Amino acid sequence: MARRTLSRNLSNRHLQLIAIGGAIGTGLFMGSGKTISLAGPSILLVYALIGAMLFFVMRALGELLLSNLNYRSFADFAGDLLGPWATFFTGWTYWLCWVVTGVADVVAISGYVSFWFPDLPLWVPAVLLIALLLALNLPTVRNFGEIEFWFALIKIVAIVALILVGAYMLVTHYQSPSGDIAQVSNLWSHGGFFPTGFWGFIAGFQIAVFAFVGIELVGTAAAETHDPHHNLPKAINSIPWRIVIFYLGALFVILTVTPWNEVDPTQSPFVNMFTLAGLGIAAHVVNFVVLTSATSSANSGIYSTSRMTYGLATQGDAPFWLSQLNKRNVPVNALFFSCVFLLSGVILLYAGDSVIGAFTLVTTISAVLFIFVWSIILFSYLSYRRKRPELHEASAFRMPGGVVSTYIVLAFFVFVLWALTQAPDTALALAVTPLWFVLLALAYWLLRPRIRANAERLAAAGVDISPRTEDEPGAQDDAPRA
Repeated sequence: MARRTLSRNLSNRHLQLIAIGGAIGTGLFMGSGKTISLAGPSILLVYALIGAMLFFVMRALGELLLSNLNYRSFADFAGDLLGPWATFFTGWTYWLCWVVTGVADVVAISGYVSFWFPDLPLWVPAVLLIALLLALNLPTVRNFGEIEFWFALIKIVAIVALILVGAYMLVTHYQSPSGDIAQVSNLWSHGGFFPTGFWGFIAGFQIAVFAFVGIELVGTAAAETHDPHHNLPKAINSIPWRIVIFYLGALFVILTVTPWNEVDPTQSPFVNMFTLAGLGIAAHVVNFVVLTSATSSANSGIYSTSRMTYGLATQGDAPFWLSQLNKRNVPVNALFFSCVFLLSGVILLYAGDSVIGAFTLVTTISAVLFIFVWSIILFSYLSYRRKRPELHEASAFRMPGGVVSTYIVLAFFVFVLWALTQAPDTALALAVTPLWFVLLALAYWLLRPRIRANAERLAAAGVDISPRTEDEPGAQDDAPRA
């Protein structure tokens, strides 16, 4: 009896908005004030550089996924091109990244809700959020697409509103109560474009890189997207203009309306912008936006971890029971498995400041691990160019610059890791991160007999794991195996 598989039920509009949502992190709303205080106007260059480099990562991801539609995620092609260890290390590292990020979102959302309901116990919104997202993700993958569509739309409306308000203030040369006039010259008239010097510019990378976490989510969703040859390239190719509008556009108006040295690093510049414009409800509006942004991130985390765990289970890199799908082709066991770990966020809410400080360190580790995942995508591309040159030649969606661009981006990641060593908190995260890979290596070595047994069980059962649309009764026979 053929086994149910993931369905390609995400439409083009779903994938487009998932791509936008993945490219717009909560850090843009709440962390941009801190990055501005560190780097000044040069933060525009920081975001532009990071965005440009990650665009090449996404193009490499797109070419690899489209080279074989049996690939359900980057863990699949990593295992196929780099070896079985790559599936195990990449899959479980990505799972940890999103679980930790999801726990951070649970804690953050509880804080956002307390803005309106200060007397409500913190555990209530945390538990309700997890229950809500679980209920919304269980029916079909289309539900996830619809939820992310509307969450991303809220982010877009908020940022476009900020840009329009800021542009109006800039054109009319708005004068703030402190006497500052909105003008383009604010980008260089307060200490220059690099007012904090070289080290201030470097410090900007330490936080800005975290704002792009999740940009690769579109690759995870590709396995459940209808007509990936059309929709995936369209979503990836739109990333540059989205970064220009939503990151550079928003930061440009903030820096021209308010001099960089008057931006409060402890507050959201979005709130300050709307407040300057005379919108008294700015705090409530932005609180709603960051609440939905964090909820969107948690929703993405539940989705991506469940699909990654499902993929690991189907290849014998996770317990077999995690590969079970419900009648609507949703990996229900993997979904519950990830949600259990998100509940740890409830414990952190009552653990005290010292644990919250440690928790901040863990979220930094998660961002460093994302750099590992992005690097694995690039190393997989290099292996693909060497092992499958005929597929590259036949590709209609080649990575610009090919191998040369790959090495440039890898060098950039080395630079970012070096930049992370320049601050005590991020340096400590880099020192702790190798422990995760030691743990993974031990797990891979100790569990390898069971992994092989699971793989043999799958093969003996004739499990069909390749994603397909509802009108495709069979699956392809050349599914890659790690």
